[in-house]
Amino acid sequence: MIVVTGAAGFIGSCLVAKLNELGLSDLIVVDHYHEEADPKKRNLAGKKYVRYFDKAQYLKLLRRDAFDFDVSTIFHMGACSSTTLQDADYFEKNNYEYSCEAAKWALKYNARLIYASSAATYGDGGCGYSDEESLTLKLKPLNFYGLSKQKFDLWVLNNGYQNKVVGLKFFNVFGPNEYHKGEMRSVVTKAYDGVVSQGKIRLFKSYKEEYKDGEQKRDFIYIKDAIDVMIFLMQNPKVNGIFNVGTGQARTWNDLAKALFAAVDKKPCIEYIDMPEVLRPRYQYFTQARMDKLRAAGYKKPLISLETAVADCCRYLKEKTYL
Repeated sequence: MIVVTGAAGFIGSCLVAKLNELGLSDLIVVDHYHEEADPKKRNLAGKKYVRYFDKAQYLKLLRRDAFDFDVSTIFHMGACSSTTLQDADYFEKNNYEYSCEAAKWALKYNARLIYASSAATYGDGGCGYSDEESLTLKLKPLNFYGLSKQKFDLWVLNNGYQNKVVGLKFFNVFGPNEYHKGEMRSVVTKAYDGVVSQGKIRLFKSYKEEYKDGEQKRDFIYIKDAIDVMIFLMQNPKVNGIFNVGTGQARTWNDLAKALFAAVDKKPCIEYIDMPEVLRPRYQYFTQARMDKLRAAGYKKPLISLETAVADCCRYLKEKTYL
């Protein structure tokens, strides 16, 4: 049995789709629907799984040691990923404490735990972007989301569990199945309709002299590559530790915008807008994953280029289809 938390979310639902594609349907999926008509439900439509648990019910079962399924792997993707939410207590309970409970159960019953960390843990990048353990101890995230992920990474390291579990520092993942995320969607999925209908995209201005508008850089990774990394780690249980999940190649927001215009066959038209005041001190101007550790662990598959990934993503966005 495989457990996927956050299964109706972006990464979780794409993972469930891939597991089904591989012939695996002996799955327990965990999530939370805010209302009966929650758009996240569409992410699991047509997917094959054995049982659905609400995240609160799942947590109660773990704490009571009453989750009596024979589980081989837990993909713990469930978390609040908002970089603007200012509720520290919610992040503490929902991201950190919940992850601790999932990990303790997995370790007790010898289930493989693969959990989502984040590149948000790297903060302003002043310590670089290496996923080596010695660096992880020094990182200073810029927001409550990053802090919650960093705190759990430190819990893993301080307890010596890095040789028993896998943590994934996802960089800028984008792709289909983001429709429900509203303002937290990736720029590709959020800007697509406007580019098609108005022929225009809006990007944040730069507030640092060394970066021109739109030249801020991020490590954009397509969801299909991120999922392939997760499957590799599931299939190679001797590989453990905390790993970056990016491409290793930073690209500018202007590059991303131009790739989007090319994908829909339109001439680029970029408007640079003011960044909200609340984001300015917490904004990452450069991210680029060091991928040496994952490659050394045996992951050899080539990664999809930004231009190819954006074009593939636009095929799904055009029809609002799902992985």
